[in-house]
Amino acid sequence: MTPAPSAYHQRVAQEKRALIVRAATELFLELGYDRASLARIADSAGVSKATLFKQFPTKAALFDAIVGDSWAGNDVADVPPAGDLTAGLTVLGRRYATLLGQPEMTDLFRIVIAELPRFPELARAHFSQGKLPYFETVRIYLLAERDAGTADVADPELAATQFLGMISNYLFWPSLLLPDWTVTPARTTAVVEEAVRTTVARYGAR
Repeated sequence: MTPAPSAYHQRVAQEKRALIVRAATELFLELGYDRASLARIADSAGVSKATLFKQFPTKAALFDAIVGDSWAGNDVADVPPAGDLTAGLTVLGRRYATLLGQPEMTDLFRIVIAELPRFPELARAHFSQGKLPYFETVRIYLLAERDAGTADVADPELAATQFLGMISNYLFWPSLLLPDWTVTPARTTAVVEEAVRTTVARYGAR
C-alpha cells in the first residue's frame, strides 16, 4: 500500500502546481495556447517536465485547472438561504464582483477570446466549468425564493442572466478593452447594490 504523502510533500506539490498554473497563464497570453508547449511551461515554472506531467498530463488538463482556479473561492457553490431576497442577492452579487475583480479572471477571458477560432473547446470548458456553475447557483437561489413566496420569478434563467449582467457589464467587460479601466471598492459596492435593488424591484413578491 502506498503511504500517504506527508504534509511537507503536499505543500511542495501545491506550491509547484501554483507555479505551473501561473506560468501557463502567462505563456498562453504571450504565445497563444497552441505555441505554449508543456515543456516550455515547465521550464518557465522552474519545474521538471516529469513534475508537470504528473500533475497535468495534457495541455487541456492544465487549462481546466486555470479555469477552476479562476472561478474557485468565495463559496461560489453555496446557495444563500431563502426568505430575504435582498440579503441573498447581495451575498451572490458581492461574490460575483470579487471573482470578476481578480486579475486572473481578465487573463482567462483574454486567452479564451484569442483562441476561440482555433480552439473552441477552450470556450466550452470555460463556460461549463466556470461561468455555468456560478450561474446555476443564482438560478437555484431564485427558484428557492420563488418557492418560499418571496420572489415572483417566471423565468429564473432569464432573471439570473439579468442580475449577473448588470454587475459584469460595469465591473468586468470594459476591462477587456480598456487597460486603464479601474473601479474603486466604493463603486463596486454601489454597482452590486443597484443590481440588487433593480432585481428586487422587478421580481420581489408583492
